[in-house]
Amino acid sequence: MPQTILAIDDSPDIHQLLRVRLKHLDIKLESATNANEAYERLEESSPDLILLDVCMPDANGFDLCRQFKLKPETANIPVIFLTGAADVDQKVLGFEVGAVDYIAKPFDPAELNARVRAALRTKRYLDMLAQRAMIDGLTGLWNRANFDQRLMEEVAGAARYERPLSLVMLDVDRFKSINDNYGHPFGDEVLQAVGDVLAKNARTTDVACRYGGEEFAVILRETDLVGANVFAERVRTQLEMLMIRHKGKQVMVTASLGISSNELCMNPMDLSRQWLVESADQALYKAKETGRNRVCVCDRH
Repeated sequence: MPQTILAIDDSPDIHQLLRVRLKHLDIKLESATNANEAYERLEESSPDLILLDVCMPDANGFDLCRQFKLKPETANIPVIFLTGAADVDQKVLGFEVGAVDYIAKPFDPAELNARVRAALRTKRYLDMLAQRAMIDGLTGLWNRANFDQRLMEEVAGAARYERPLSLVMLDVDRFKSINDNYGHPFGDEVLQAVGDVLAKNARTTDVACRYGGEEFAVILRETDLVGANVFAERVRTQLEMLMIRHKGKQVMVTASLGISSNELCMNPMDLSRQWLVESADQALYKAKETGRNRVCVCDRH
């Protein structure tokens, strides 16, 4: 996927010049001519680099950069200042408010491309490291830290745009017995197989995670209770049919699943990450108590 650059400058000529000078790079260039347009673009997507004019009629570039660095959703986007002339004090101020570089106008084509490429390359490496820190090493699914962050974001988005959101919690049945009878290495194989089933059934918009131990969670974005139930039953059935062998002997693996959905929250003010997790957990506990290897839905409350 090409990386995205957001250029914020009040001059249409600068935007045109940037398009010409950066056309050889594999990037998507977006434009904003004032602070309001910049915030609109940032709400729509998260760019990999911001090129920011120091002086604009309606905004001070240093103040804008400072605001970007205070917001969690934009704090990690590198900023390069565009300036006609900058003394040492201005450059120091720019770095203090969070910029990674300066590019002087008029642009030298080679310098512009080199500085932009360097910033984008660093951003890509940092994104790779951040993503690796969010991945469970055993199953390859997202880990608990990513789950907590994404669920909070999805709950906020579902409430704001009134869209459905569901959560499925899964627990491998009698996993302690599997470890005790066949050993921990085989237990790891089971967890990897469960992770594979979840990864194959999850859509690109879903968030499949290893919640901890033998417990997993899947955030189903824009999915109502009916859709969540179809997903959970499909996963349960595929796990039941897994052919996992230990020393020539087939070992049956089953799981219990609990579902919660924002449509079951009677008071919209109660909807939160905690409500969804606790509701799915209660449904999961019910599935365990009523015989395992089944899907249960949380009660409306």
